[in-house]
Amino acid sequence: MNKETTTASHTAPSQERKHTAGAAKKIWYRLDLSAIVYPTLQRRDFSSVYRLSVVLKEPIRPDILQQAVDASLVRFPTYKTAIRKGLFWRYLEPNKRPGPFVREDIRNFCMPMPFKAGNRYLIRIYYYNCRISLEAHHSLGDGSGGMYVLQTITAEYLRLLGHQIDCGYFVKDIHETPPAEEFEDAYMRYANSKLCPKRTGAKAYRVRGTKEPFYTFHVIDGIMSVSEVMKVAKSYQASLTEYLNAVLLYALLQKQKDDHPLHLKPVKIAMPVNLRRFFPSKTLRNFITMIYPGVDPRLGEYSFDEIVSQVHHYMRYYINEKFLRGDITTNANTKRNPLIRITPLFIKDYVVKQFYSRIQDKSSSAGLTNMGAIRVPENMEPYIDRMDIYMGQPFSSRTNCAIVSFEDTLTINFASCIVEADVERYFFRKLVQDGIHVKIESNRF
Repeated sequence: MNKETTTASHTAPSQERKHTAGAAKKIWYRLDLSAIVYPTLQRRDFSSVYRLSVVLKEPIRPDILQQAVDASLVRFPTYKTAIRKGLFWRYLEPNKRPGPFVREDIRNFCMPMPFKAGNRYLIRIYYYNCRISLEAHHSLGDGSGGMYVLQTITAEYLRLLGHQIDCGYFVKDIHETPPAEEFEDAYMRYANSKLCPKRTGAKAYRVRGTKEPFYTFHVIDGIMSVSEVMKVAKSYQASLTEYLNAVLLYALLQKQKDDHPLHLKPVKIAMPVNLRRFFPSKTLRNFITMIYPGVDPRLGEYSFDEIVSQVHHYMRYYINEKFLRGDITTNANTKRNPLIRITPLFIKDYVVKQFYSRIQDKSSSAGLTNMGAIRVPENMEPYIDRMDIYMGQPFSSRTNCAIVSFEDTLTINFASCIVEADVERYFFRKLVQDGIHVKIESNRF
């Protein structure tokens, strides 16, 4: 029998108690609606890996950090797993091998994550100076799920150093039994729209950079004041996210003018939306969908104010419960299709790879994600300096942008595998022109 027909339901809390009672070999987890795609795109030089980091105010003690990791991961059973292949679907199974082990950080991080390496774990924990970093494969969950893991580990690390740290926000109680809802595929619960919108849109402009050698990863970090950026965004009558989307579109437009002034294409950004904002769920797995704000320079020259207005109205129109429900229903109906369910995995893999490389990847010019303002328990705040997030290596030769803030510190992290940094240069130059003070850090220097 295949794994789809032999699994026990993870909607029953009693089943999760059975997991903690020692029957791990009888437990396995279906991949959620988004997660089924990420392993399919796996290549020798690409994995769907993201990184979350917390920078503390004192240097990290790796021995204590390892104790914190070992104690905390028991609370997150879907993150202590290995990925396996069935006849029709991949799935996650509990991983009882030693690890994951804390390691000193490397310069070119977010490296591909072969499924059989590292004792089959799909997460990595690094430290460097005052920084703790978590890298996770997207098949486990999205950035929100990963942030719970990172912040819980960090809280336990601080406790082991003798500090009193409460639970709350992204910090879980490591002694509690995980509720079943944390494991759910929330897409399938809310995919019940009566209308399934079609996928439309022209191919977008793509940055054509000089690809770096394998295992070379460039990052450029911009560190600035949240209040300064908010003030500037307000002057354009936009939210912080809308303003930064507009700045990235502006940078991409400038880059396209440099590269192909006579052959213009639409410039679009792939931006994940956290569906938990609209559909109540405690899931720690993937629960995001993509929107594509953009402008089409073939219609004429856009001033920056016009770009901001375009992004503002696009996001106000599309980011609402009804449009998002329709979008996830379109995706879910593919998985529900009886013919697709019984199609062998190797055929599914081939079709998904072709669709993604020929259509999906060409529908955007860059990626941008904003995790927003991260909150932690009040007695944990004095020990934290800032947060960072990286989208990891892009599928194709381009740059991705990730944003996160803690208290009044906003970090904007670009990641790419190309030599040129023109988009990043235009982006930060525009922020400075708007009166924002930016501190730049990079592993390129």
